[in-house]
Amino acid sequence: MEWTANANEAVKLTLVRAKDDKESLAVEEPFNPAFTYPIYGEQETIYGYRDLSVDLRFASGSLATYLSITHSDKLAANTVDDVEGKLTPHLPPDLIRDEDAFLKRVEEDTTSFRPVGTKVATYTRRAESSKGKKRAADAVSPDDDDAVGYEVYHATWETPGFREFHRRMQLFILLYIEGGSFINEDEDKWEFVMLFEQRRRKDSARTPVYHFVGYSSLYPFFYWPDKVRLRLSQFVILPPFQKQGHGSQLYRAIYNYVLTQPNIAELTVEDPAEAFEDLRDKNDLEMLLANERFMGEATGSIPIAKVQSLATKKAVDDKTDEGRPAKKRKVVKKAARGGLRPPADKRWVEEWRVKLKMAGRQFQRLMEMLALRSLQSGDEKANRAYRLQVKERIFRFNFETLAQLEKEERLEKLEETFQNVREDYQRILGLLK
Repeated sequence: MEWTANANEAVKLTLVRAKDDKESLAVEEPFNPAFTYPIYGEQETIYGYRDLSVDLRFASGSLATYLSITHSDKLAANTVDDVEGKLTPHLPPDLIRDEDAFLKRVEEDTTSFRPVGTKVATYTRRAESSKGKKRAADAVSPDDDDAVGYEVYHATWETPGFREFHRRMQLFILLYIEGGSFINEDEDKWEFVMLFEQRRRKDSARTPVYHFVGYSSLYPFFYWPDKVRLRLSQFVILPPFQKQGHGSQLYRAIYNYVLTQPNIAELTVEDPAEAFEDLRDKNDLEMLLANERFMGEATGSIPIAKVQSLATKKAVDDKTDEGRPAKKRKVVKKAARGGLRPPADKRWVEEWRVKLKMAGRQFQRLMEMLALRSLQSGDEKANRAYRLQVKERIFRFNFETLAQLEKEERLEKLEETFQNVREDYQRILGLLK
């Protein structure tokens, strides 16, 4: 329709860098939101304007926000949608409407802005704009002229300056997470992890300049008896930085942070989207495969348990009732068939789950994927044990639904689900490097 605009196309976002820093990007161009229904309704349309443009710009580091709305024609005021009125409640209180004032703010913030919070992780990449070089996802020395640094910061509502920054970045939750909503600032337990790109100017001071990449919100729940379960709630990487591995880096930074916190029992995820589930599975698998001790016990190359030699105990020096020294015993190793060989050693799996602070269902799925990865097609006994192991988990997870079916129908449904799960596992394993 002539007077109806697609809101996802009309709204344009731009991360604006200072003049001296624009060359660090191949192109600085606007990008569109994935969703606008939280703002403009389920149909994601805006009525009453011709050539409508909703221009939202953000200082690339501080996220200072500028808004400009333009159109070539407009219907009578009482018949059109209130474009600005619907949008501004979702924007920060310090919204800038003057373009010159915004560009001046960008220049000022470029050298004065620093991320708030505690730095918890870093990594480096080769600059995308390096002449004659392709952008590489692998690490490069921070001292290299082509190096671009990335830094991850942890913050809470108590972190000085964070509330103001959060009011600017929270809009991205509405625009890029389906079903996303703003967080109530009165709920004081929330934690946040933010990812920034850091580039150094080629001036004598090698001035560091920061650019916002994405963030995640986390919420702790009580975990009996004296710890917390940390739930990853929201997770977003802005479009200019997507499909470059930054989501994986942010997720790994969060997971490694959890491992360092003695009060956190495990990391869980709230209703993950399919793309995030793949990201999580892939990174969890890669971290497990890189864990030499875990993989050694999983495959049987390292024994899961062994009887300790008396020579290592103080009792070795004690005398028997007859006054003779106690005989030393040899180390007796448990049969090393591997904790993952079907059926998996449940006690071993649970011990590693607790140690690695992963949620129960997620860890069981990972164990099933790794077991499938090592299964030999001709090993009928192992393949049958694997099938039964996976079906047992599926049955327990869907007990209420499956229990209502007749036995024959239940068995058919279990087999169908198993085949679908197995196929999806093979797809995920194909994502590994």
